[in-house]
Parts: sequence; C-alpha cells; structure tokens
Amino acid sequence: MLDIMPRKRTRYYIPAFSPLYDGLSDIAWLILRVTVGASLIPHGMQKLFMAFNGPGVEKFAAGLAGQGFPAPTLMAWLVALTEFVGGTLLAIGLLTRPAALAVFIFMMVAVFAAHMPNGFFWTNKGFEYPLMWGIAALFFLIRGGGAYSVDRAIGREF
Repeated sequence: MLDIMPRKRTRYYIPAFSPLYDGLSDIAWLILRVTVGASLIPHGMQKLFMAFNGPGVEKFAAGLAGQGFPAPTLMAWLVALTEFVGGTLLAIGLLTRPAALAVFIFMMVAVFAAHMPNGFFWTNKGFEYPLMWGIAALFFLIRGGGAYSVDRAIGREF
C-alpha cells in the first residue's frame, strides 16, 4: 500500500509510559471488540429466544410495523440475526469486517429511522447509544479484528 503521508513516531507527553501504551495497544483493541460484540448478543437473544424478558421476533416485528418500517418481519429477523450472529462474530474476531458492516448499517438505521426524533440522549430513547455502537462497529470495519482475532489467527481477512 502506498503511504502518501509519512508516519511519525508517536511522541508521548510522558515518555516513560510509552512501553505501557505500546504493550497494551493490542489488548485495548481486543477489549473493545469483545465488548462491542458481546454487548449485542443478549439483544439478539431477546428477539430470537425471548431470553431476558425479550419480545421474540413476532412481537419485535409488530413493534417495527407500528413504527412504519417496511417488511417488518424480514427486518426483525435481520436485526435479531445481526445482533446475535454478528455480535458473536465480532466478539471472536471472525469475519470481523462483514459483521462490523452489518452492525454499522443496522445501527445507522436505528439512529436515523427510530431514535433521531427523540433527540440525542439515550435516557429519552435518543440516538446516542446506537450511534456510539455504530461508530465502534465502523472502527472494526475500517481496521479489522486486530492481533487477537480468529481472522488474524487463520491468516484471512476481508
């Protein structure tokens, strides 16, 4: 890949911390990826298996229909599978970029179609929460799964 801009070595404000920051950089990537993926899984379980007092796919689809979403049953299944399967794939770092793309798209639809009218704050059902998770997914779409991912272990990545 051609680098247009030469990369500069990071200069830390406290140089003594550089071994710590450099040494933990891959772990930070892992923690974020697992947190993002694992946080989606229970939401998918609510829809797919009615776990954690979840509505199940049928009731979730009815809620989407009530909000005017087209093809609410199809949309409900796509959301549930994106949360459960996509979350699992993100957490383990397998097919990271396609899973992250699905999560990013799903979260942006949630931001603009469901939560935007309620304002920013999540406490008022606003868009801050799905926006944050969507941008976190965008990070993995751009950067991949990182050093401690199944993608890296098998040497294959999109």
